[in-house]
Amino acid sequence: MRYIPHTGEDKRAMLETLGYTSVDELFADIPRPARLESLLDLPPALSELELQEHMAELAENDQDSRRLVSFLGAGFYDRFIPAAIVQIVERGEFLTAYTPYQAELSQGTLAAIFEFQTMIAGLCGMYAAQASMYDGASAVGEAALLALGQTGRAHLVVSRYLHPDSLGVVGTYAHAHGAGVSVVDSVEDLEKVLSTQETAGVIWQYPDIMGSFTSLPDAINVAHRFGALAIVSSDPVALSILKPPGEWEADIVVGEGQPLGNHLNYGGPTFGFFAVTEQLVRKLPGRLVGQSYDHLGHRGFVLTLQAREQHIRRERATSNICSNHSLNALQATIYMALLGPGGLKHVAGLSMAKAHYLAQALAEAGCLRVDSSDPFLYEFVVKVPGSVAALNRYLLSKKILGGMDMGQWDKKFEGLWQIAVTEKRSRAQLDQFVGEVKAWMSR
Repeated sequence: MRYIPHTGEDKRAMLETLGYTSVDELFADIPRPARLESLLDLPPALSELELQEHMAELAENDQDSRRLVSFLGAGFYDRFIPAAIVQIVERGEFLTAYTPYQAELSQGTLAAIFEFQTMIAGLCGMYAAQASMYDGASAVGEAALLALGQTGRAHLVVSRYLHPDSLGVVGTYAHAHGAGVSVVDSVEDLEKVLSTQETAGVIWQYPDIMGSFTSLPDAINVAHRFGALAIVSSDPVALSILKPPGEWEADIVVGEGQPLGNHLNYGGPTFGFFAVTEQLVRKLPGRLVGQSYDHLGHRGFVLTLQAREQHIRRERATSNICSNHSLNALQATIYMALLGPGGLKHVAGLSMAKAHYLAQALAEAGCLRVDSSDPFLYEFVVKVPGSVAALNRYLLSKKILGGMDMGQWDKKFEGLWQIAVTEKRSRAQLDQFVGEVKAWMSR
């Protein structure tokens, strides 16, 4: 069965409407070397039955966190997701609900988003949060755009220890808006840059990719002293036990929401969160759900802020985000509601205790933690005596998913191994991990 619906006559009619004589003219802006000049060398088409069997065979080769003991973090974490969350979120009224174009007919969806916003704002210590974003990296990018627009300046300063994916998105967004980006290694370097360059926003991660979180207050103070907005990218589970960035007087707090009851999903879909001070509420990208009362006094939910270009704001829109990942955000809302503040702290506390046990055991084995005097939660970095990639390959052969090879991000991080420990890891798994690392080191 063919799945290409356009006939030759359809194509000719469309080209004529566009003023072209061939399909190739549509792609004239693409450089010739980047174009495919011949057909792909593909095997013959399979029947539906054959294709299903082929896909099943490919799936058998996949190894996920159900089959591997995972110590990989770097923004996405193998956390326990109670079965109740999946059962609730897969109810038809939740699973089929999309974006609330007609607020008066989407009260259930709006109510769920309102609860999500309230929880995220409280977790971040901020005045308000919007209805979720695609992911953490795009949330950081949107925060950078907000800072550029709010201050009228054209420069951003980013910590080197921000997640590289977020750093890449910021660079892309800044380039498209004609803004510059400086990367700094410390608060001291930050102060030097700000003293010579009018800066719109300073972006810091809390905790950062090294597991450190102590430099944030100083970074925020320096940013404000030079008139820049302070943007903080955070892990939401960490915020259950760390002082919220809002209490350090951050202007914008963003992050990746996957750790809040969402599966790893091979990297997505997940959602991003975005919270701001009262002064910046009207500059929020996306949507803000609020509550109101009708003439009978009944509570209802409304779209208080619609910043999208598809709504009436058009060219005055603060963002071109198409929709929020409301189902993923709902899953996070259910997770936070089921656990409560105490439960979320317990998850973070268990993870932290197990990570500290593992860090000590690895140090005794010869893998010393970088910046060993700095406190950390459940993610830390060690120096590996040899190839991190080779060590990870060895561990994979033992059904263990090792930590992040940070040299893949930056040559400055060559030989550094970022390890994450969640509440799911048992003592036996931690001891097995240390034993296999010792075995590899003594090979």
